[in-house]
Amino acid sequence: MAGTALQGLIERIGADHVVRRLAIEAVHEKQLIGQGTLLFNVENWSLAPWIIETALKAAGLHGRARRNADRVEVRRNLVTSARLPAAFDGFTILHLSDLHADISQGAMRHLADIVRYLACDICVLTGDYRGKTFGPFETSLAVLKDLCARIKLPLYGVLGNHDSIRMTPALEAMGIRMLFNEQEPITRDGATIHLAGIDDAHFYRTDDLQKAAAPIPHDAFSVLLAHTPESYRAAAAAGFDLMLSGHTHGGQLCLPGGIAIKLEARLPRRMGKGAWRFQTLAGYTSTGAGTSLAPVRLNCPAEITVHTLRRLR
Repeated sequence: MAGTALQGLIERIGADHVVRRLAIEAVHEKQLIGQGTLLFNVENWSLAPWIIETALKAAGLHGRARRNADRVEVRRNLVTSARLPAAFDGFTILHLSDLHADISQGAMRHLADIVRYLACDICVLTGDYRGKTFGPFETSLAVLKDLCARIKLPLYGVLGNHDSIRMTPALEAMGIRMLFNEQEPITRDGATIHLAGIDDAHFYRTDDLQKAAAPIPHDAFSVLLAHTPESYRAAAAAGFDLMLSGHTHGGQLCLPGGIAIKLEARLPRRMGKGAWRFQTLAGYTSTGAGTSLAPVRLNCPAEITVHTLRRLR
């Protein structure tokens, strides 16, 4: 049974969703083979971090990879649309993803120094706040609480495949409006755009994109937050204008030129990082601010992103 701490969430999104996700967490969160869209979940393989770091040391690249992991770049992305209300021309969205805060503390310290100087209209977080897919999350929440206090913007977020739904009350206490297959209207000078978010579609499969999109008028400009970009086809079919995601880390360990050795997602490689388009949908896949498995990066800088919305005339 869900604890009393989740009662408010149960009342908002329904007991079925909460109980289903808790059941998956209890039974499958440590699963190595065959959960969600995965055949083999390398993130739950206990030897994986050791193998990665040993290989980097043998190649003489571990020091460089470790230093790279602690740096976070600010990238800027322009999104243009004739559907954007004139009142939102120039609207900015600060996008943070894949913090993995407990195992990426060097990057988090750097990030804390950066965000206080970024002037944006809202901040969105697209999941994976915890390092592992299971176990304690208190350290991650403590780091995130300090980070959110420095951002001082309206905050919206979704959970990722590393996150427990039990983290939600603490996240919302930080001021993050967590979206579980829900949408939130954002108004400015009498005009409205819609921000929707879906629960994890990769590991937990508790996403319901149609439910998130249903309240949004067909002629309204809408933004979808989704931890993984793997739902891009459904997002385009539902009429979303912009999809913001993370999850892939851009590969994290890449060949020269940023060519990912492996992407933990089922989607075209061109959508594995940065800006992309599919039909009428504009998308952006963040490489993330943190790291998974081990705090190392090669040829794939960590990032946070400032998206600027511009109206096409």
